Parts: sequence; structure tokens; C-alpha cells
Amino acid sequence: MGRNTRKRRTPLATKAIAASAALALGGGGLIWANFYASAHESDRGQNRVKTTGAQIATISCPDVGEQLRKVPRRARNGVARELASLDKQITEAYARLASTRRAQEGDPAFVQNAILSPLKSKRVATIDRIGINVRRAGGTTPRWLGKLAECKGMGGDEVNNGGGQSPPASGEPSQEPSVDPSQDPGQGDGGGDGGQVGDNGNGAAGPFADDFVDITTVEPNTPPSNGNGFAANGDSGSQGSFTTVCGVNENNKFNTDNLIVAPGVDNGAHHLHDYVGNQGNDAFASDEDLANADTSCQNQADKSTYYWPVIRVQDGTQEFDAGELGGGLEGNVGRVVKASQAEIRFVGNQQGDVVAMPRFLRIITGAANAFTNGDANANAAWSCTGFEDRQLRDKYPICPQGSQVVRTANFQSCWDGQNIDSANHRDHVAFVQQDGSCPQGFQAIPQLQIRLVYDVPAPVIENGQIQAPFAVDGFPEQLHKPITDHNDFINVMDEDLMNQVVECINTGEDCQ
Repeated sequence: MGRNTRKRRTPLATKAIAASAALALGGGGLIWANFYASAHESDRGQNRVKTTGAQIATISCPDVGEQLRKVPRRARNGVARELASLDKQITEAYARLASTRRAQEGDPAFVQNAILSPLKSKRVATIDRIGINVRRAGGTTPRWLGKLAECKGMGGDEVNNGGGQSPPASGEPSQEPSVDPSQDPGQGDGGGDGGQVGDNGNGAAGPFADDFVDITTVEPNTPPSNGNGFAANGDSGSQGSFTTVCGVNENNKFNTDNLIVAPGVDNGAHHLHDYVGNQGNDAFASDEDLANADTSCQNQADKSTYYWPVIRVQDGTQEFDAGELGGGLEGNVGRVVKASQAEIRFVGNQQGDVVAMPRFLRIITGAANAFTNGDANANAAWSCTGFEDRQLRDKYPICPQGSQVVRTANFQSCWDGQNIDSANHRDHVAFVQQDGSCPQGFQAIPQLQIRLVYDVPAPVIENGQIQAPFAVDGFPEQLHKPITDHNDFINVMDEDLMNQVVECINTGEDCQ
């Protein structure tokens, strides 16, 4: 498998910091103590930290970035630097956790006194600086933000049971569901189905047998589609569509960056992405860079970037990134499989016309940390060709012979009319309400729908072990759970093409 190349930090230069951990940007997330120490170890099993229920296996910290709803534009750079400091602090605390196992065995209070308490003190100071940045720019932060400073150690039994973050404290805002109720493909709550921590027989922590289900045993749970696998957008309102053909990453453009969440941060995603459309997307790309880049789309006026975590088959293949951060050093192992079909289209709104998306609008749908931090923002949908009236939210499908795995993402389709992004990368867009209308203050934009089809071998389950499973790339602590699937988009269509998209949708035409 080839890849696009760009100079990166070498794994050896960063191994002490990140070879054992995948960090959720924003100062939160779960740091995984079951680490991949080196690509050169001859006996991986001897290098794994035992995660018994009595031992602290991980450090779990609330995600500060997710709770920052309105950060003034003048404060965003300063806040971003402080969020990066939170990430660094968790990294350092994890490194100390992993290197002091003998001391922990002799002193039950060691982790609390020597690791968690100093970490809390550092986080208190950093969160205070975030507040100062925001207030200097004329904004406000929640009074309870300081409560997010405290982290906790989690034992192996808690990790097995899904772990994750506690609900917000009294008076704190809960996460609004980010799944369109009228198109929710969900099944289950995504909280974690147990399983085991450690090696699943394929050299990786997850997925496990309980993460898969025979699609033929699932009852139909969604309305019929419009015949081509996409969700129908109702029989009123703006009924047209626009399809853009951008290939299946034939150029082998891969990287582990995330320009939306972590601009300017190398390996900001901690997992590998497929890219179609814009060929200039990396962590360091400006809007001008995107506008001047090449595109894989047939319509050269569409320089939008469409990207998603790769799927791998854990069959023992040593992929090109087996010894790199974001790849094998962070638990993403096996053969990368590109989609055999990548169908991208925009549809309308059930209640009325849509307006043009602003150029460089950024949208993330789904949640990479849904397993540990809850499923409020989850938007995963898995199925099989021929069975797409049966959508799975927290399971991977085992498809019958002749059927292929299908992975679908329906994006938010309401825009606040002002911003191309927001502090938590979510508040500037929203899903439609139950009746198909946009929330107050939002206006309907073309809804992006991406349907990916994969030729992957059906995994086999024997004696509770899954053999050669496929799984989505992700943070190690997420155990490659299907509910963590997510998808990213930056609109870089030129104005004339976007106007054409809107006209096709509002006049009921199906255009390409």
C-alpha cells in the first residue's frame, strides 16, 4: 500500500511521549496503559501492562475543549495553546503511571498522591488561564469549568465495562444529541459491551466478538431508502440532489492529521485518514492552500475535502505505518482497505429550500471518543448491501456471501448563518428537528451524505474469539468500537458550483 509523503517527526524521537498513548485533543480523553512500546519487541505480551481490576490501568480526564461553547475569535489561539498544554500534562501523567508500576504495587495511594493530585494542580492553573484568555476578549466561561480539572484513575474492570466520563454535574449543560432523530440509524446505547482488555488474538486491543452481529439476524429498523442506499429526504420541501464524483482515494493520500480539530498539530488525529477531493489537506494547510490545491473530484470546481478514518483488516499485515505514530505504535494495525465505492451527494430539506453553504464551512459528524465519553455526538451507521434497511449503531455487521460492508454518514444540515466553525467544532451546525425543520436561528443547507462500500472478508468467531476482524481506526482506548466512527468535511466548492448545487436541490433535479 502506498501513501502520500510528508516530513514527520520520527517515531523514535517521540516514542517516550506518544508511542503508548492516543490523546483526544481538547485536554480530555482516556489514556491507554496497554501500550505498544516498540515495533522491534520480539514478545509483545511481555510488554503489556496488566489491567487487573485492582490496578490503575488508565487516567480519565474530562474533555475541557468539548465544553467551551463560545470562545471569542480573538481568544481562540490562546485557548488552543492552553488546550495543548492540557494534552501535554495528561501525556506526562500517563508516562509516570506506566513507569511506576512497582511503586504502585507497594503503595495503594501512590497514584493519587504522586500522579493525580499534581495533575489536578496543573490542570487548575491551565483552566484558569483559559478563562483569562476568554474574559480578556470579552467572553465568559462557565463557573463550573474548574470542576473539570480533576482526573481519575480507572481500573481494568472499569475499562472492561466501558468506563468513560460521568454525566455533567448539577447545573452543567448536557450534550445535545447530534443525531438527526428522523434519520437515526441507532441501535443500542454505545456505552461499551464489555469484552476484554488486551490482545484479541490479532495483536490489538479490540474489536472483539461482541462488537459484531450477523446482519441477517437484525430486524429492519429504518424506512426504505430512495433505492440507491441513501436516506430519502422526504416527499416535500427541496427534493433534488447533487452528486460529486471524487474517487476512492486512488492517489493513496493518507495522513494522521485533523485540520479541523487540530490545525498545525502533526498526528493530531492519532489515526489514519482516507482523503478524497482536496489533495492539499494536512495539519498545516490554510484556507488559501486548500483553494489552490488539486482535487480528485471529476468536477474541478469541487476542491472540498472529504475524509474519514480508514478501515483495516487485522490479519497480521505489516502496513506501511506499522512502526509509526497514528498507526501500529498507537494500536492501529493490519491491512488498510480502501472503499470500493465512495458515493458523495448533497440533498435537500423536508420543510423547504436550502441556502448555499459558506466556503470553508467545516463539519464533523460522529464522535471519535464515543465509547469512553458517551454517545451524545455519535452518528455511526453500519450495514451490508442488500440489507440497508437494517442500520447498526454500535455493532459491525457480518455480511452474508455476496454482500459488502456499508458505512454511511449523514451530516448536519442546519447552519447558524454566521460561522464556518465554532470553538468545539459543533455549535455552528445542527441536525434537523423531528419535523425536519432547523432549530431556531439556523437555516437549512444542503445535507452531505457519504456512503462507503467495502470488500472485506467476513470475520469468523470461534470459541468467543474473532479471527481477522475489520475495524475502524481510532484512539487505542476506544478499542476500535464501531460507534466511534466519524467523518469530516470542509466545503471548498467555488461559488458558481455551490449555487448550482442549491439550484438543483431546490428545483427537484438530480444533478452531477
